[in-house]
This record gives sequence, C-alpha cells and structure tokens, in this order.
Amino acid sequence: MAYKITLIPGDGVGPQIVEASRRVIDASGVPIDWEVVEAGEALIPQYGTPLPQYVLDSIRKNRVALKGPLTTPVGKGFRSVNVTLRQELDLYANVRPAKNLPGVETRYSGVDLIIVRENTEDLYAGIEHRVGKNAAESIKIITREASTRIARFAFDLAKRQGRKRVTAVHKANIMKLSDGLFLECARQVAEEYPEITFDDMIVDAMCMKLVQTPELYDVLLLPNLYGDIISDLCAGLVGGLGVAPGANIGDDAAVFEPVHGSAPRHAGKNRVNPLATLLSGVLMLRHLNEMAAADRIMAAVIRVLEEKKSLTYDLGGSAGTSDMADAIIGAMNRG
Repeated sequence: MAYKITLIPGDGVGPQIVEASRRVIDASGVPIDWEVVEAGEALIPQYGTPLPQYVLDSIRKNRVALKGPLTTPVGKGFRSVNVTLRQELDLYANVRPAKNLPGVETRYSGVDLIIVRENTEDLYAGIEHRVGKNAAESIKIITREASTRIARFAFDLAKRQGRKRVTAVHKANIMKLSDGLFLECARQVAEEYPEITFDDMIVDAMCMKLVQTPELYDVLLLPNLYGDIISDLCAGLVGGLGVAPGANIGDDAAVFEPVHGSAPRHAGKNRVNPLATLLSGVLMLRHLNEMAAADRIMAAVIRVLEEKKSLTYDLGGSAGTSDMADAIIGAMNRG
C-alpha cells in the first residue's frame, strides 16, 4: 500500500523546490499518495489565516507531512505558521542535522552534528504584550514536562543512531530558574543512559566552540530560542541554509521542512537549490523506515555534488531547480 502523506507547497520558492523534491522522492520507488494542501499568505483573504483548519486536519489524519517554506512577517502581521503548526500538533522535537556533504566547500570538515531543539515553549510560546507605549514584555516558559520530554527524545535519538555524546546548551548561570530547570531535567534523564556521555555548556561558549572545533560535538540539546539560533549557526558550518534539512516530530505526527525561508524575490525563477527540502524528504523516508530509498537518494545527491555539472548558483553552478532534480534522478537511475 502507498503511504498517504500531506504535501504543503508553501510560499515564494516553496512550490518549485517542493515539486522538485517530490519528483526525486517518487523516483526512489517508495509508493506515496500525496495529499496536496495549500497554506500561506495567499489564503488570508479567503480564510482569514495563512493556516486553514483543513491543513491541520490533513496532517492529523496522515500523520506525516512534507512542507515548503512559509512566509513570516518581521515585527508585524500574522503569527508564524511554523510556530502555530508545532504547537497545534504538539510537534515538540525539532531535529536539524548538520553534516558536511562531499562537493560542498566550507571552512570546516568532519562536522556531523544533530541539533535537538524543544519546539513548543520558551520565548517562542509567544506570550508577550505591550507595557504602556514604550515597552514590551515577553514571558519565557520552561516546564519540567517539556524539558524532560525533549531530553529523553535526544538521548533516544543518540542511542538509535549510535551517537556517543549529548551536550545540553543553556544560560543557567543567569536564568537560574528557567534554564536551570531545563538543565536539571537534562541531567536527570542522562542518568538513565549511562552508555552516552553527557555534558553541558553555556550558550555563548557553545557558539564559540562551534566556530572553533565543531567536529568535537555530536548531539546538542537546547531550549527553543537557543536551538533556533544555534541550528542556523551549524547550517553555516556545512554550507548554509540551502543544504539544511529539518524535522518537527511529535508522538502523533511529523512535519519535515527545509530550514530556510520562502525567498519571495526568487519565486517562479527556477533557480533555487532544492537540497534542503529534498534532504528533509530523506529524513521523512528514514522516519518511515524506508532506509534503502533514503540511502539511494543520498548516494545520488552526493554523486551530483561531486560531479559539479548540475548545481544551482549557490553551489557554484548555473543549473535550475528542476535541472538539479533531473540530475539527481538520473544519478539514481544510473545506480
């Protein structure tokens, strides 16, 4: 039987990179019945929201979704659709691998990190208000339940993947109660996994260490806001957001999406790198335990990157989005 999977094209460049990725995933041989649902800015006039209820209903029904980027205004406008999705569906674990890819030149080598970010609370809970005309206040929420849950997720992931080390990242030296609770929960969970080394690091020191010696780190466990920032830093270590996949995972559903934004200035130009979305699709296939198909796509991606003949502009080439997808499909067919 085919998998029933929700497909959300997204805003800006989303439809092009999602379509390119869908074609590659279909070419891998995994039978998928895609249920295409629209979300984003264009739906606001009709539904009053960029996230109509039918999108949430589709993901709840199918339990798995592949999603393109959605626009979030800065400092005004509607609330982040991504944040709303994560909270509505309780997608509490944000997982972002950062690994050097052959053929993608960076300042670093040997980077192979997984960032595990708590996805539902912290300052990202969006509890904020004005205080008079000249101030605003945001409330940071850290709970024992969510902190323990994400810590256990990180250690379980490390155990499944044969990882040896989990590092909790925090600012408990200053935020002794909120970040202190997050760190306390991480330490308690770590005691259940004696085979995995556990340590912790203050977030500013972690940023420095990642720039100096990123190859020394394995799984990073972070609250929501620090995780958002550190995951982009780690993407920069391995080539940028164009090669940075992401997953949002809960007990009842999982949404896979690229880390980068919707880049509306590039919409419709067939020039944006589809790899971040495609690699998110590879994470999706692994989530479905379709390991052979995931490995087949990765081998083809690496082959295309190494050959350097069909790369988009950000990777040093002149190929279009669809051209790169065609090259990856061709590499799969060549075996």
